[in-house]
Amino acid sequence: MEILKDIRDLNVGEILEDIDMREYTTYRAGGHALGLVYPKDVEGLIVLLKYLRENNIKHKILGKGSNLIFSDEKYEGILIKLDALDELEVKGREIRVGAGYPLIKLAVRLSRLGYTGLEFATGIPGTVGGAVYMNAGAYKSDMGYIVKSVKVLTPRYRVVEMTNYDMHFHYRSSFLQQNPDYICLEATLILQKGDPDEIMQLIDDRKRRRLETQPLEYPSAGSVFRNPEGDYAGRLIEECGYKGYSIGDAEVSTKHANFVINKGNANGNDIKKLILEIQSKVKEKYGIELKIEQEFVE
Repeated sequence: MEILKDIRDLNVGEILEDIDMREYTTYRAGGHALGLVYPKDVEGLIVLLKYLRENNIKHKILGKGSNLIFSDEKYEGILIKLDALDELEVKGREIRVGAGYPLIKLAVRLSRLGYTGLEFATGIPGTVGGAVYMNAGAYKSDMGYIVKSVKVLTPRYRVVEMTNYDMHFHYRSSFLQQNPDYICLEATLILQKGDPDEIMQLIDDRKRRRLETQPLEYPSAGSVFRNPEGDYAGRLIEECGYKGYSIGDAEVSTKHANFVINKGNANGNDIKKLILEIQSKVKEKYGIELKIEQEFVE
């Protein structure tokens, strides 16, 4: 295909053709995509983005696919993975880490070294870049509490440093979500020192509780909806009678009603249909419009 040939000629990094999104999303669902590019560095990313934007070619940054629901129709565009941006530098309490670094790997590694503040992330699949973009969090903490600054690529292809204040971190939200043409390249975190044994004990206790209360044995993308203020999305969904309800192989977990799971061969369209139906029913019954944490990609 001409687009893929052009990208190969740019020599920006590895290119995969006609990829199956079931292999690149935690839902294990979705159709195929035209191509996937792994830029070898920031310069390669810039060259790639210029080509895609100048030719009006659809494209998207893809982390671990842990918050994305692809439709079953072909994604006629290019997906970009920043796996090569995975440098890690630890200087005292300051940690500089590339956007492509896996979040769980980072959290476990630093926790074992006796750094505290990132324990909440040991159960969140994704990359550092995706976590900053989503302001990922758990256990009443999130990236906004520990990020000092973020290095981003602007729409005009300048690399600039944004402060925590600039990032506008709020509950599962950030500047990057409101400005998707800005791309996270690197984050600098500030963590505290603690007792490694106590930190790992806390992580182990939380892992045990997650295994008991969340359907981790099935493909999913974690919590589907944000909790409305003063309430829990899971409670509202259960009260609407949706616990265990399914469309095809997409099912509302019987273990935790705010999880939609893939029981085997769920497709992206069934997952989307189920999520939108739940959202509609909760609004109909309670007048509350649950905000979807996950993103539909067409």
